[in-house]
Amino acid sequence: MEERVSISVSEGVADVRLVRADKMNALDQAMFGALVDATERLSKEKGVRVVVLSGEGRAFCAGLDMGRFAAMKEKGGNGIPGGENRDLTLRTHGKANFAQQAVWGWRQLPVPVIAAVHGVAFGGGFQLALGADMRFVAPDTRMSIMEIKWGLVPDMAGTPILASLVRDDILRELTYTGRIFSAQEAMSYGLATRICDDPRTAALEVAREIAGKSPDAIRAAKRMLNNLSVDPAGALLAESVEQQKLIGSANQTEAVRANMEKRAPKFADWH
Repeated sequence: MEERVSISVSEGVADVRLVRADKMNALDQAMFGALVDATERLSKEKGVRVVVLSGEGRAFCAGLDMGRFAAMKEKGGNGIPGGENRDLTLRTHGKANFAQQAVWGWRQLPVPVIAAVHGVAFGGGFQLALGADMRFVAPDTRMSIMEIKWGLVPDMAGTPILASLVRDDILRELTYTGRIFSAQEAMSYGLATRICDDPRTAALEVAREIAGKSPDAIRAAKRMLNNLSVDPAGALLAESVEQQKLIGSANQTEAVRANMEKRAPKFADWH
């Protein structure tokens, strides 16, 4: 975990940082594992009252590592976290699969999580930010539900969270187009909690404030607020079913090839 995620705890605040700065904190197998391990550790660690999640370097998280898309380009490759041809419908972590748990695990933590987002949060990186209770975003941050670019759908627990945050037609437009949107747009859509010049400093300040409140009441509040949501099991499974059908299909492979080769894709229509 040390090579992908660092954790330091001080006065009840866990400062969690993605530390793959040379790759804009992109999600490779080690990063997925480190994120899942981090949530498991923090769920058990005494004295943790609040978590701040951020990324070192130029970006919060640029999304899935390009090497995984390159694997999808090759016949038989799928780029699935955890190995070739993994069955995405297997529930490895309660209601979630392994990749979903890298996001859903933050929602499951018994304490509040604040994501401090800067640079870019694309695809899986954007979904990672959604796992937090709050998102503090730098003014020049760019975000995207980018999976459609690669012929895929968001499948890291993003859809059940997004459905509780964003107006239905906005969510559909962002999902269908994969367009990049600004921090100001994110704020208007309900995807950003605050726009801050220094989101990590602001997040740590709010975290320290929350850490000064009764830990029993804070944990009770998170349980109560989590229970307001509809049971996500169906949505999480639907993500996996749809994604598994897409991965390796002719049009999904063509989407990857076209992006890698910097040309317009030539998709086959279906009847």
